[in-house]
This record gives sequence, structure tokens and C-alpha cells, in this order.
Amino acid sequence: MREGKFPPGWNEERVRRVLSHYEEQTEEEAVAEDEASFEDKSQTVMEIPTQLVPTVRELIAKYQA
Repeated sequence: MREGKFPPGWNEERVRRVLSHYEEQTEEEAVAEDEASFEDKSQTVMEIPTQLVPTVRELIAKYQA
């Protein structure tokens, strides 16, 4: 993959580290990580229609800017 195809702040090394993390995780560790994400009170998990995903991503990007 060319360097220009990575999102801002990402590079090949970071992608490899993330992949390694998830590939080496046991099933129990993965479940614990998933469950912990639902306990974070600073975040909200919600289900939205697939067709709204681009709009939601755009709103999140504007919020983070």
C-alpha cells in the first residue's frame, strides 16, 4: 500500500501494529475489549441505518475538527 492511501496520522507501521494487536488477541481478550467499550460513559453506541453512515461520519469529522 502506498503511503498516500493512509488516513491522516496513519502509516504502514501503525496499520501493522493494529493488525498485530487483533490477530494475536485471544477470544476472551476480544470479548473483554468489546464489553469495556460499552462501559465507557464518554461514548455512545447506537444502531443507525447503513444509508446514514456517510452523513454521521461527516458530522463526526466536523465535530472533531
